[in-house]
Amino acid sequence: MPTSKRENIIREKIIDFVSQRVVYHSIFWIVGFIILLSFENFEKGFFFHFTNALLKTAILGGMIYYNYYYLITNYLTKDRFFTYCALLLLSVIIITPLSNILFFFKYSKYPAWQNALAANQNVFFLINITIVGASTVVKIILDWVKHQRERTELQTQTMQSELRFLKSQINPHFLFNTLNNLYALTLKKSDKAPEIVIKLSEMMRYMLYECNEKRVPLSKEVNYIQNYLDLEALRQGKEVEINFDVYGEVGNQTIAPLMFIPFLENSFKHGLNHHINQGYVDIRLDVETAAVRLRIENSKPDSVPLPEHPRSGGIGLVNVRRRLNILYPEQYELKVENEPNSYAVDLKLNLD
Repeated sequence: MPTSKRENIIREKIIDFVSQRVVYHSIFWIVGFIILLSFENFEKGFFFHFTNALLKTAILGGMIYYNYYYLITNYLTKDRFFTYCALLLLSVIIITPLSNILFFFKYSKYPAWQNALAANQNVFFLINITIVGASTVVKIILDWVKHQRERTELQTQTMQSELRFLKSQINPHFLFNTLNNLYALTLKKSDKAPEIVIKLSEMMRYMLYECNEKRVPLSKEVNYIQNYLDLEALRQGKEVEINFDVYGEVGNQTIAPLMFIPFLENSFKHGLNHHINQGYVDIRLDVETAAVRLRIENSKPDSVPLPEHPRSGGIGLVNVRRRLNILYPEQYELKVENEPNSYAVDLKLNLD
C-alpha cells in the first residue's frame, strides 16, 4: 500500500476516533484538569494539590453539564430566556458556597486558607458564573455551526438531486432526436448511416461515462457539440448552412456537462426544422482563460406549422436557466433575441 494512502487511512481513523463525544469530552476535561493543576503551588504536597485540581474540575464539570443538558435544553432553546438566566444564577449561587464548604473542610489544617475562602465568596461566585456563562456562549456557537453545516449539506443534497433530475431530462431528449436522425437516414438507405452510428457511439460514451462528473474538460464538450452538428448536417442536407467557429484557445478549462446542447437543439427544432427552403444556424464560441461566450443564431420561418401529432414537454430554456442558477449562481449572463426572421441566444459563462 502506498505511503500516502496509508497515511490518509490512519488520519481518517484518528479523526473518527477523536470525533466521538466521549473521546473529545475526555480530552477537554483532561486538558482542563492539567490547567487547574498548573495553578497549584504544591507547597502542601503533590497529592493534596492533585486532589484540589481534581475536585475543582469535578465541580466545574457538574455545573457545565447541568447547564448544557438541562438548563439550555429545557429553557434557553425553548425561548424561555429569563427563566434560564434566573435558574443559571440560582444554581451558581447554591453551588459556589457548597463547593467552598467542601474545600473549607479539606483545608481544616490550614486556617489561613479557610479564612481566604470565607473572605472571597464574591470572587469565587464571579469566577463560576463567568465560566458557566462562557460555556453557554460556546454551546450557542457550536449549535449554530452544526445548524449551518446541516443546512449546507441539505442544500447540497437538494441541488445534486435537482441537477440529476434536470440532466436526466436532457440526455433522453437529445437521444430521441439523434435516433430520429439515424432512423431517417436508414429509411433512405444512406451511405452516411455508418458514420452517424460512429458519432452517436462517441456521444453516448460521453453522456454515459463522463457526464456524471460535476465538471468536464471544455475540449470534450466542444467535441460533443461538433459531433452533434455533424449529425444535424447529415440529416438536414445541403440546403441548410451550419457554421461553427471557435475563437481562443481551448485548454484546461472545465465546464458543467451538456450545458450548451439544449440551445443547439432549440435552434434546429424551432428554426431549421420548420424551413421549407434554405435556412442557417451560426454558432460562435469565444474561449478565454476563465470564461466562455456562446452565441447561436438561427433563421426562423414566417410562420410555424402545427405538428400533426403534438408532443408534450420539451426542454426549452427553463431547465437550462435552472441549471445555470444552481451551477453558476451570479456567474453567467443569458440574453435572448427573438426577431421576426431570426432567433439568437447569447450566453456568457464565468468558469470555475
